[in-house]
Amino acid sequence: MKRRITPSAQTTLHIITFLVAFCSFTYELAYSELLTIMYGGTVTQYGLTIGIFFSSLGVGSYIAKQFDETRPENVFRTELYLAATAPIGLLFIIWVNTAAVPQLLPETLLALLARLPVVGIGVLSGFELPLLLALVNDLDSPALSSRVRRITNGADRVINMAVGPFFHTSSSSSEYNTYSTVLAMDYLGGLISALIYVFLLYPSVGLIISIFALALINVVAALLFICRFSSRPWGILALDDRDIVTNERTVLVVVTLMLTATLGGAVVSHQTVDDTLTEYYLEGNIEQEYPPETVDAEITTQFTTQYQHVVQYNRTWTGSSANPLFAGQTERCLRLDTAIQVCDSTARPYHNGLVDVPLSMYSNTTDTDVLLVGGGDWIALDHLRQHDVSVDHVDIDTEFMQHAKTNTFLAEYHDNAYTYRSAETHQADIYDYLQRTDAQYDVILLDLPGAKTDDLLSVYSTQFYRLLEDSLTEKGVVATWGYSRYTYPSHQKAYLNTVSQAGFTQYQSYYAYDDYTGDGETTRGELFYLFAPDSSRPLIAPANGTHYVKKHRDKYQSKRWRSTPTYRSVRPNTLFNPNYEILIDTQREPEPLSNRLNRLQNMTLSDLT
Repeated sequence: MKRRITPSAQTTLHIITFLVAFCSFTYELAYSELLTIMYGGTVTQYGLTIGIFFSSLGVGSYIAKQFDETRPENVFRTELYLAATAPIGLLFIIWVNTAAVPQLLPETLLALLARLPVVGIGVLSGFELPLLLALVNDLDSPALSSRVRRITNGADRVINMAVGPFFHTSSSSSEYNTYSTVLAMDYLGGLISALIYVFLLYPSVGLIISIFALALINVVAALLFICRFSSRPWGILALDDRDIVTNERTVLVVVTLMLTATLGGAVVSHQTVDDTLTEYYLEGNIEQEYPPETVDAEITTQFTTQYQHVVQYNRTWTGSSANPLFAGQTERCLRLDTAIQVCDSTARPYHNGLVDVPLSMYSNTTDTDVLLVGGGDWIALDHLRQHDVSVDHVDIDTEFMQHAKTNTFLAEYHDNAYTYRSAETHQADIYDYLQRTDAQYDVILLDLPGAKTDDLLSVYSTQFYRLLEDSLTEKGVVATWGYSRYTYPSHQKAYLNTVSQAGFTQYQSYYAYDDYTGDGETTRGELFYLFAPDSSRPLIAPANGTHYVKKHRDKYQSKRWRSTPTYRSVRPNTLFNPNYEILIDTQREPEPLSNRLNRLQNMTLSDLT
């Protein structure tokens, strides 16, 4: 015989169902984003995580049939285990991608290990709905008041009219079904979780604390369940209408209270927790880019804008050999997401190559029109100011640009260039800007991030480069930095095929040069490309250039336009048929130490970004 569920118990079950569904769906989003940060490829990571998560839900649902349905405290235990597993899983993924020991394992095995928390969360979440539905199935629904009955009857008639033309329906009224409402609350929790995570939780506190906050909700749901339905003295909400009875061990309740306090403390101190874990991960990953025991990284500033994660840090050479990276022992650097934006050693030579070399091809007057894409640190604009040209500056990240104005490190290199009177800065997506403007430019400078995630596939597409070509004057060119073909051959082949198909059939390549290590020797740095639709465009003219270009005239005066190389069986990258080969493979198998040391001493600065 079924027991009759009271309205208060029914409400509690609905609230718990909503909370657990909210957490389960949001964990899926949070872990997808975490793995995207670790491994790149938004589509790949979200697709894999969703597939693993839902298959794990199915496994959990199947396992749940083995549970004793007469022991409702299984709901309590599931929420407790979820609350513990979620943050532990976060720490495990960070450890796998940062600590030295896991890096000895094959890359494929590491990737599988990093997804174990997704499996664990999925299996545990798979227990929830079967347990709650079994609980509801063992209870009678409460009688509804006449007012509520009128509302539900009216809703039933509307739904019947809407679905009647498409399905076989029944016009007879039925009793209020708690089983159906539990399902409805589960699906509603999924919708609300997506909205709150995307528009509130993630933008406000970030990924790491989002997972801690979700775990706190899980443990609160566990406490709510045990307080409402326990037969023990802590069942303070049960009163005298205790229809569901749980008999949980006191030690687990104590553990739950301790976990609640721990998670609550982490959420309250969210900035400290977030900074500590992020610095641990970032510093470890920066150091892994170099041979072991050669570079020590120390984060000094970090924050997240709407569009990217900004990290300023000091890198110190700790190797036993001479420092092949920069002069001195320590230098300052700044990253946007995972890509180096600027370091003390590269700030000036990089912008000499990006700006000064192509600007030697044109008159140093405001009659020369330049489009600067990116460059939110204002350094490229400072170099353009020295050429006295007219500039349209387009960057999407206002928050970073505002930060760069007053950042003492960047200010040393941009010299308040944002005050340049012949420049107009537009906060806009470059796609939207190019589609709206009729302006034509003599030089388009691309100071964009590297192709490390599929979020950037659009600015490495044929459609984007066609927009650039349409925005050039008859003598105009596009200048951009590029990756070395020796380090990333697959990327370069896909990239050059993409640019060529977009109409840029001519190109020049060149490097920036400087004494990067302070030993008196000039070495090769960043790689750059000039692209043009035909060979009638101007050539690099050292005599018309800055002091930097004149100093290295022997490197530039022989440059000529050549046909852009293309490669068979390599697809160009397009918006609707992306070629993921154009993305940089940041998870390559580590080289032997001797090879890495030799390569480090001979690589260009573009290989290090």
